[in-house]
Amino acid sequence: MSSDKIKEAALSQFALEGYEGASLRKIADEVGIKKPSIYAHYKNKDDLFIHVVEYVFQLERRRILTYFQEQSNKHSTLEECLHGFFDWFGKEFESQDAAKLLMRVSYFPPASLNYEVSHMVYPFLDGLERVLAKFLVRQSYERTHAAQIAISYMTLVDGTTVELLYGGMERYQKRVEAAWPVFWHGLQLFHTKESSS
Repeated sequence: MSSDKIKEAALSQFALEGYEGASLRKIADEVGIKKPSIYAHYKNKDDLFIHVVEYVFQLERRRILTYFQEQSNKHSTLEECLHGFFDWFGKEFESQDAAKLLMRVSYFPPASLNYEVSHMVYPFLDGLERVLAKFLVRQSYERTHAAQIAISYMTLVDGTTVELLYGGMERYQKRVEAAWPVFWHGLQLFHTKESSS
């Protein structure tokens, strides 16, 4: 039995039940082993959880980078790319346990593992801001302004995606559709001001 199979089963359990609700016995049952066999690969539930969360952040980072790369390859406009991300992420959240766990752990880390989780969440978010800033520079934004826009955009993403956990897809879409025109209008004004100065 490989540690990867245990990790995959644990990912589903943690995504659906949270850290507290996930059971090592259920994880073992899903994999077809006895619970003590898990300890041959992981020290305890905390160790398994941290390994799963590390894997989830790596996986979702790759998937998000792939999204932006595909948009670039399709020669999507900046608006299509940035606005389209919300639709993409909503589908990702509905269909992928990794996205569900990423959201759950980012907003509700287990109290006992808050330090360890926060040291994964912040580098993940900072990395996405850097990727987005580079993308904006390629779209002809000045480097310092691109960094500011990236932070603003990630704030919008953060403020809307939390609704996926609290209110579901319909409320998420409602927030995106209300907030997006305001963000985009502000970005257009910002770019016009930047171009004229």
